[in-house]
Amino acid sequence: MRYPETRRDDTVETLHGREIADPYRWLEDADAPEVAAWVAAQREAAEDVLAGLGDRAWFADLMARIVSRPRAGVPIVRGERFFLSRNDGTSAQDVWYTATSLEELERGGDVVLDPNTWSSDKTASLSTFSVARDGSLLAYAVSEGGSDWQQFHVLDLTTGEDLDDRVVGKFSSPAWLPDHRSFLYTTFDEATDARGTATAGLQGARLMIHRLDGDDEELLRFDEGPMTLAFGEVSHDESWLVVTIVRGTENRNRLWAYPLTTADGRTVLGEPIKVVDTPDAEYGFVKVDDGQLHLSTDLHAPRGRVVRVDLAWAARGDVEFAEVVPESRATLMGVEAAGDGLLLVHLDDAQPVVTWFAPDAEEQVELALPAGALVGLDGSPTRQTAFIGISTLDAPTTAFRVDLPAAHDVDPSVERLDLAGDAKSFAPPHRVTRERATSADGTAVPYFLVVPDDGVDGPRPTLLYGYGGFKIPVLADYRPGWSAWLAAGGALAIANLRGGGEYGTTWYDQGRGPHKQHVFDDAIAVAEHLIETRVTTAAQLTVHGRSNGGLLVGALLTQRPDLFAAALPGVGVLDLLRFHRFTGGAAWTSDYGDPDDAADFEVALAYSPLHNVREGTSYPATLIATADHDDRVVPLHSFKFGAALQAAQAGEAPVVLRIESSAGHGAGKSLQMVASEWADLLAFAAHHTGLRPPA
Repeated sequence: MRYPETRRDDTVETLHGREIADPYRWLEDADAPEVAAWVAAQREAAEDVLAGLGDRAWFADLMARIVSRPRAGVPIVRGERFFLSRNDGTSAQDVWYTATSLEELERGGDVVLDPNTWSSDKTASLSTFSVARDGSLLAYAVSEGGSDWQQFHVLDLTTGEDLDDRVVGKFSSPAWLPDHRSFLYTTFDEATDARGTATAGLQGARLMIHRLDGDDEELLRFDEGPMTLAFGEVSHDESWLVVTIVRGTENRNRLWAYPLTTADGRTVLGEPIKVVDTPDAEYGFVKVDDGQLHLSTDLHAPRGRVVRVDLAWAARGDVEFAEVVPESRATLMGVEAAGDGLLLVHLDDAQPVVTWFAPDAEEQVELALPAGALVGLDGSPTRQTAFIGISTLDAPTTAFRVDLPAAHDVDPSVERLDLAGDAKSFAPPHRVTRERATSADGTAVPYFLVVPDDGVDGPRPTLLYGYGGFKIPVLADYRPGWSAWLAAGGALAIANLRGGGEYGTTWYDQGRGPHKQHVFDDAIAVAEHLIETRVTTAAQLTVHGRSNGGLLVGALLTQRPDLFAAALPGVGVLDLLRFHRFTGGAAWTSDYGDPDDAADFEVALAYSPLHNVREGTSYPATLIATADHDDRVVPLHSFKFGAALQAAQAGEAPVVLRIESSAGHGAGKSLQMVASEWADLLAFAAHHTGLRPPA
């Protein structure tokens, strides 16, 4: 195809003794007129290609029906109020409802937040909310156009009116203090640049106390890098504020506990007890019970355990952890204090198992829940009822009510809730199996294989999905496009790559920093296994991933272009030498290393997709997806990589950039945007792998 003209300049930078050419650096300034013109030309070229795909209309119609299916979230209880998100299939954004009982909520409840009314183009979205314990006020965060920046509003739940109160934060969820007139939030010195372009990155992280009846107070400030953040949680008895302090995206943190008192109607914070002040492991707050602080941790337990520490002893400097729940062969992914016990979420071979752990009980009790992924868990030590949400390959959320027994010789009861009405599945009958490939160093790499049960034997077009980073597990869960791809007759492989969190800290460590190449080797092994076992062929295989998964796709198509017919890198980290210079990119050195360090630089250079594009190479058909308001992985990554790939392409397969308007990294997209993007991705993959949907 004929690509839009892209200027190459002679920018060369000497880094650690190496001369690194960067001919498309000018594309980093997304607000420059030349870049705006280039983006418009790329959009036009992409539309020309996508409009010529014969099955685009088929996928667009099916995706529109899939996202229009009525859906509901998982009930959340705060004080005497229940909250639930719903979408009848006609709204761009989900609507939140409230009621004073579950029965009333099941009948409908009252609208409390409707993001569809916040902007004319429906691109303003709700990113988080929090309710004061007395149920009087609700703080909610609005994201404009998919930005990570948030504007916090406060809603009076008695009157239904917003207070004249606004505050700006980022990467934050408000934590109400016991006076119910103040909450904590995180912000930064730089509170502009929603497009995330050409900045020096986020500086001066601050944990703030927002007072509705006074000036904001700075509780903690961090100027150390890379981007230190702090998050606060208040214990269920409102006697302690537990603050987690973490550098960037590291999976190690400090943890401080502030005693809380009230004077003249205002919460007063005492001096913190620095329970953990050396980030030697990961520590997650669970609860405070009779002065005992309960934490989940991977300290001396790569797959996780639960411990407790006496805060009175910790205040005197004697921090000794007592084990509550030991490490097991499954990976501990979550702990929720509920009733007088704990709900534990483990991953057993990347499949969630939820158990009830009661004090003095002889063993944990597994709850009867379907396979998939846990997408919601709401419990509290103040009540004997909890709510759990499960996502499956073809259903976004199914909610369950769990009644927890007061007597330890009685098992919890689990009841499925019908909160969404019609839950029609669009995926055909299919088989899900667990398979294993062997990576370059001999490591077994598990993956889910999903194949339509249509009686067709032999290779078929297959979509390989992966992520492999930041200790985030990849499960057989719901993504809107999976049903459409299966309905078209394609197979799906969901890979559990090193760098993820499926198998604990050791699995994660083996896929980050100097070991990042293991992630790509693992994905290559899965692709080769799919071919060897005749699930598919190289001419029928597409690789897809987003964000860190977009990096995965970029690395695979530059390292093994022969292995794939199509590649779909979405909002990817593709320039591994400059990622740390924009918005929150410096936080990711936990996984990618620091390019300003000579050793880390050499590792990154070896796999950075932008720097490993080679002229004269036949690359697979590539659809690069990004968004103009992505201020997490800024679009310059996709711009520069797309320009380089277009210039180098020696084959006939197209390289196109799909650049979404008024959208960010992914969260908060309208249903219509979600459907449109998936339709284009799947139609492109189908065209280049020979998949022909049924008539």
